[in-house]
Amino acid sequence: MQLLSVNVSLPKEVAHERETVRTGIFKEPAAGPVQVHIGGLEGDGQGDPENHGGQFKTVYAYPYEHYAHWEGMLKRGPLPYGQLGENLTVEGMLEDRVHIGALYRMGTSLLQVTQPRKPCFKLGIRIGMTKFVAIFWNSGRTGIYLRVVEEGTVQAGDPIALIEDAPENPTVRRLWQLAYFEEECFDECLLALRLPYLSPEWRRPLTLRLRKADIALEG
Repeated sequence: MQLLSVNVSLPKEVAHERETVRTGIFKEPAAGPVQVHIGGLEGDGQGDPENHGGQFKTVYAYPYEHYAHWEGMLKRGPLPYGQLGENLTVEGMLEDRVHIGALYRMGTSLLQVTQPRKPCFKLGIRIGMTKFVAIFWNSGRTGIYLRVVEEGTVQAGDPIALIEDAPENPTVRRLWQLAYFEEECFDECLLALRLPYLSPEWRRPLTLRLRKADIALEG
């Protein structure tokens, strides 16, 4: 596994339909090492901190393996690193192999997998296609959010090491399926809800699914 690119952007104002929105989605590759702080990467920021960033969505990684799919679908290419709004363009970390709670060493920082990404309309602004948000979401190629366990530095070319796996937990892809696409995997939903590092954003749909099925929640 390898870190191919570190991408950052401070928030800026961009035109969207009849209004102006503030966004940090226009990531560009950084030259040299980048500091990783508990609150995020040096030189990076969010235009809407209420819905982006925070302890569960501090750093966003995206598998480079998906780039070929999007280049073909969009009939563009090659797409530059950071095109999907990711902080880290990674190789070898696919959503169906990475478990929620797993710990990865990237550079000198230690990061923990927390959840998939549920994209907002700003991804459509970045790509220049409003309907791309739904296409991206339904594809399951969500990318991976991580929280910072240990601060450090990262830079392009750094190896990525799995320090501690959590195979008893759902993968990133499986959590996406459980919350929005599977119908009756209630035991797995209960297991996911036990995870202390599962964000409220992903607890809500799992809880709703269980309540609709009249299944008692633990605790």
